[in-house]
Amino acid sequence: MAASDSLSDFFGFDRHDTDLRTEVLAGLTTFLTMSYIVVVNPGILSNAIQIEGFSQGQVIQMLAVVTIISAAVATFIMALYANRPFAQAPGLGLNAFFAFTVVLGLGVPWQTALAAVVVEGIIFILLTLVGAREYIIQAFPEPVKFAVGAGIGAFLALIGLEEMQVVVADQATYVTLGNIASNPVAALAVVGLFLTFVLYAAGIRGAILLGILITTAAGYAIEFAGLVASGTLTQSVPGATYDITPLAGSFVVGLETVEPFSFALIVFTFFFVDFFDTAGTLTGVSQVAGFLDEKGDLPDIDRPLMADAVGTTLGGILGTSTVTTYIESATGVEEGGRTGMTALVVALLFVASLALVPLAAAIPLYASHIALVVVAVIMLRNLVDVQWDDLTHAIPAGMTVLIMPFTFNIGYGIAAGIVSYPIVKAASGEARDVSMAQWALALAFVVYFIVRTGGFLSGNV
Repeated sequence: MAASDSLSDFFGFDRHDTDLRTEVLAGLTTFLTMSYIVVVNPGILSNAIQIEGFSQGQVIQMLAVVTIISAAVATFIMALYANRPFAQAPGLGLNAFFAFTVVLGLGVPWQTALAAVVVEGIIFILLTLVGAREYIIQAFPEPVKFAVGAGIGAFLALIGLEEMQVVVADQATYVTLGNIASNPVAALAVVGLFLTFVLYAAGIRGAILLGILITTAAGYAIEFAGLVASGTLTQSVPGATYDITPLAGSFVVGLETVEPFSFALIVFTFFFVDFFDTAGTLTGVSQVAGFLDEKGDLPDIDRPLMADAVGTTLGGILGTSTVTTYIESATGVEEGGRTGMTALVVALLFVASLALVPLAAAIPLYASHIALVVVAVIMLRNLVDVQWDDLTHAIPAGMTVLIMPFTFNIGYGIAAGIVSYPIVKAASGEARDVSMAQWALALAFVVYFIVRTGGFLSGNV
């Protein structure tokens, strides 16, 4: 009883009209809805991170360990310092940007990409300490705030559907529907996707993780029954490994070989994508949770931002991409979670999940990427808050959502929304509604476009 009273006093249960039982249940709900990241993050990053002398399965297990550690630490900070019911982990979309845009697209060594994550994490800590990050986020145009989450969702859906082999490349139409009925991977992935939707719609806690696990089990069962050739739906599982020393600290190697100007541009790119992706996701979660004020801002946002900044820095040091707040935190809020106690429960459950790390390597990518499509659909709901009947809102929001998946780049979508906002406002005779900070952001993103598309970035960093 004394412990319960202490927790109540520390987190302010009475002030937030909640209690210990409600907070614990909310934390369990949040963890179950986002625990898929322990599987999905390693699956995405393993496309870009290869370590000599180690199999992909072993690298996946290393990435699972650092995913858990970075998620646990960042969420502990969120609980004890920010006292918010938000959970954090390496972000979907940001890990895809790391793997597919920076490493595989630009040809940047993964160690250098991790070094960029660490550097921008440190920059975020400094900016948060002086309050600059909060000021910039408040200058974020409102329609773009509400559209970023949906744009990221569309981007994730494309990645997920491609890995599930539901969407394939086509010379005439660029993308098209795959041969689902004749492709065992695509057929099972589609069944698993709709099963996950059914579980989610039925309100089953942990629906996404259950969908992934059931799809994986079905793949192993189909192969065991001899219905498809061995290795079609499954992958070999290496022995359990918790040794992350080949991965942790790799950013130092990335720092040793950088060319200053090119590396600065990589950090610049990471900075913008991470900064506004985090702002958008944090705003999106707070929007669902009902924490935003009448201007669409989150009060005392500096504390959640500090948890994010420290988590990002630690994640880069250990060997994973940027840490951010998870939209699934809203599920815990819907269960009544209102304080950092919810986040504390999530952090403790992440620590406990270290025992399940070997299972991460047993889950095929087509199964783990079901989560991307499900989360993408969920993230679209934020679009209801966009004022679609006002073109000065509809155009920036629409550009944000459309540009992300069509260019396969989160940064382009964010930039398009922020640049278009003051332009359409001025064209509509509403230039006085645009602050100097918003004009500055737009100009900064014009520079971003020039840097990103002008051939300044290369793999020779």
